[in-house]
Amino acid sequence: MAKGHPNQVNASIILVTVNRADELRRTLESLASVRPVGRTELLVIDNNSTDHTKRVVDDLRDALPFDVRYFFVPNPGKYGALNAAIGWARGEIIVATDDDARFEPDWLEQAVAGLARFRCDFVGGRVLPAWCGPRPRWLPERNGLHDKVIAVLDHGDQPREFGVGISWPLGVNVAYRRQVFDRVGLFDNSLGRTAGTLRNQAQREWHLRARADGLKGMYLPDMVVHHLVSAERLTKRYFRRWFYWHGISRAILFRQGGFDIEEPDALVPPNPASPQLFGVPTYLMRKAAVALRGYLWHSLRGDSIVAFEWELGLWFFAGVVRQRVVDRHLPIAKLGSPAPRPSQQLAEIDHFSFVDVSSGDPHFASAANLPRSPQRRPPDMR
Repeated sequence: MAKGHPNQVNASIILVTVNRADELRRTLESLASVRPVGRTELLVIDNNSTDHTKRVVDDLRDALPFDVRYFFVPNPGKYGALNAAIGWARGEIIVATDDDARFEPDWLEQAVAGLARFRCDFVGGRVLPAWCGPRPRWLPERNGLHDKVIAVLDHGDQPREFGVGISWPLGVNVAYRRQVFDRVGLFDNSLGRTAGTLRNQAQREWHLRARADGLKGMYLPDMVVHHLVSAERLTKRYFRRWFYWHGISRAILFRQGGFDIEEPDALVPPNPASPQLFGVPTYLMRKAAVALRGYLWHSLRGDSIVAFEWELGLWFFAGVVRQRVVDRHLPIAKLGSPAPRPSQQLAEIDHFSFVDVSSGDPHFASAANLPRSPQRRPPDMR
């Protein structure tokens, strides 16, 4: 049974999960220590799991200090599921996280206080690594792009504006005023991860649209989440796959929004009207040649760490080439084209079934008819 009146909700926490029931259990146990802000609800979105995910939610629902609502969304894609959840959420503030995170008790309080203090539209916080294996020798201590591969973020000890000299928030630790989605639209599921892919530009694309619409977001150093860095992510094989899909994702972003492939955040594109060969900008071909030379040179010298850095650039280029060849006959959007509205994006989700734990009854619905609606020590997970 839901706790209280359904319309009096201050914050909605959304967590999308698929086939990680045991990890989800540990994440929910960590969430149980988070202090709610006013009336808070938790939406667990099961994105077509075949394991015991729902049983885990049922087991822990009464231990959580929130109204807990469970939804089953079979349509693949984290951001499609997140879009649906935003439509179901009843809170004035929408907080997103993942099923492999650990939380500080004041996590939600910091998010809500930051939105009020800076009078901004969204906030994101520090994402510290919770290592599930030894850090490999070839992984640098500080490297912005490598941090994205393992999904950690640390912009320092002072609040800063996102998109002004720092990258955008990560989806594991971000909060929005719900009305921003009516203004800017929802997330582009084609740029987010689905089973078998590592697409990774859905967050960036949304925040670029938000910036173009005049919205402002702030980095909050005390809004802290610890994100598990699995042993799988600490392998060269995973890094190669991630950079390949990063190239694919940037090429899709280039076609759909006209953003520069290498520097999509730049207000003035550094490579406007670059000539193309087979749909690939020629300046990227020149850079790939430099990367190949660097890879071969350092490999011959036995400097495997530096050689691997150059190699990752080649994997990125391979992903760009693959997607640009596929899309070479499609038009490239003009930078600054109007963003799709929320109703348009919700309508793109097919019919699906969901179960709301607060009532326990199965429902069937069309998405088109949904309501609009200081650094801390990370735990060692080894």
